[in-house]
Amino acid sequence: MATAQLFFYLACLLLGEMARMDNLNLYTPVRQERRFLSGKTGDNMTLRCFYEGDAVMLYWYKQTLGQEPRLISTSYKHDIDGTFYNEFQSDPRFTLVRVKGKNHLKITNLHISDSATYYCASSYLFTLDFAEGTTINVNHSGLNFQTLAQQATSKAIQPGDAVTLNCTVNTGTCDGERSVYWFRTEGESYPGLIHTCGGRKDNCEKEPNTQTHTCVYNLPLKSLNLSNVGTYYCAAASCGHILFGNETKLDTEDEEDRLVLVYALSGAVAFTTILSVLLLIEKTNTCHCTGTCC
Repeated sequence: MATAQLFFYLACLLLGEMARMDNLNLYTPVRQERRFLSGKTGDNMTLRCFYEGDAVMLYWYKQTLGQEPRLISTSYKHDIDGTFYNEFQSDPRFTLVRVKGKNHLKITNLHISDSATYYCASSYLFTLDFAEGTTINVNHSGLNFQTLAQQATSKAIQPGDAVTLNCTVNTGTCDGERSVYWFRTEGESYPGLIHTCGGRKDNCEKEPNTQTHTCVYNLPLKSLNLSNVGTYYCAAASCGHILFGNETKLDTEDEEDRLVLVYALSGAVAFTTILSVLLLIEKTNTCHCTGTCC
């Protein structure tokens, strides 16, 4: 009797799993029509998203370079309108074009800050699927995005010192959000990310009578030791671009002093060795000559 019940339970589990797999097979992930789109400020653009199968909820996300994805909108499969979130909730430039099997995102009057990668996604049961994503690059004839790191090329430090590295970013007319990253490399190793900072108005000033924005970012380093020795870089990401600034190399004064001392001692040892060998040769020759002549 127990064996029959066990067989019945196993059969039910197997049938349930087969039914679940059949339902999942009916589900086709969403897809986006284009991987890359380019436009100018003021243009209108429609990001096309198609779905099939049993998708219940549909989503749009925006990911700016160097930032986490931000939710733009959600909508149920049979809804005519969707719900917008975050800064898109009060931005009438973003609208949804929804018909059966389509969940398009329309953006009017493009801004430079719209440069990003947009992802359409759908959910069914406990599965969330993302499409490949569409990257938008918004150009402006007056855009001049440059990264200039006004840093010293080398600094000598002592253990326990504190220094501040400065990175000056000139973004021209780019008014989008920006992020600044600090990297450090030592020897032949690959650069490693050590700090990130950013924000739309962090430490930024607009130059008089121009559209140029200049931002200054600082990286304070305290209680320095040998592990802080290396080459530091800053990089800025904004308006769909990422550029690296100049490098700053940190060396310890103790290391320099040790090298000088090592070189001096090496020279002294070499001189002493050579002098000893010459004296030994001279003494040998003198003894040999004396023994022969006498």
